[in-house]
Amino acid sequence: MASNFPALDQLGETSRARLEQALDTFVPAASAAPRLSQAMRYAALSGGKRIRPLLVYGAAQLAGAEPGRADVPAAAVELIHAYSLVHDDLPAMDDDDLRRGQPTCHKAFDEATAILAGDTLHTRAFELLANSGHYRAETRIAMIRHLCQAAGVDGMAAGQMQDMLAQGQQQTVAALEEMHYLKTGRLITASLQLGYFAAEVDNAMLLDDLNRFGDAVGLAFQIQDDILDITAGTEQLGKPSGSDQKLQKSTFPSLLGLEQSQQRAQELCEKAQQALAGYGERAQPLQQLAQYIISRDH
Repeated sequence: MASNFPALDQLGETSRARLEQALDTFVPAASAAPRLSQAMRYAALSGGKRIRPLLVYGAAQLAGAEPGRADVPAAAVELIHAYSLVHDDLPAMDDDDLRRGQPTCHKAFDEATAILAGDTLHTRAFELLANSGHYRAETRIAMIRHLCQAAGVDGMAAGQMQDMLAQGQQQTVAALEEMHYLKTGRLITASLQLGYFAAEVDNAMLLDDLNRFGDAVGLAFQIQDDILDITAGTEQLGKPSGSDQKLQKSTFPSLLGLEQSQQRAQELCEKAQQALAGYGERAQPLQQLAQYIISRDH
């Protein structure tokens, strides 16, 4: 991913190839509705940073699991993320034309197809957790429960609703942090939880430390996104820059200023890294991922 992060690079080399193979396998190229399958694959297999799957693999590795144990939950988390982007980009939501440097799903296909593709990526994620891989029944239930909670009415969907309602309004920093915890942070923490559960170990302290790591990294991720929206161009981001300003959204730079936002992101990164400090070299991939999140340029 980045030469400054050797442990993360090693994790990325192992996991990215596994993830892409899993997505290619789990997102069907043919179905009863070929156009729907095409749109699903367009949304899920068109690249991206793959940070959430990396968190799944990193947590599973920290828990002592072989990489293959994380393939199913890593793919499931990425499908949930892909569905959310397809729906976010729709005219009724953020109304964006570009994603990952290419036309958004509703531009490449049409709005109705994009809605159905998002719906089906969503259901496919839970189908994988229910049926694929070799896990105990209680492990499947735990993974499904935590991913549902992260994506649903007290998670990502709630954050998206808050985000829409807040357009054109000045938010407080506390309200903005809550919104982003729901919209972005909960799925990031859930990624770590799924990696832990996939390892099928019993270590409540590790799960608690992963939760603390995820909550800090999730907010840092969003602060960096807000920073990039005003400091990076459309070509660099692969999506329209300045979209927050266009939609009159409160952001961390607009409330705190750019320098203080950068400082807050660094503080959260250090908090995340400290949560895993007791695990030595085994935690380096995740700790370096936290640093990458606040130093990335897209």
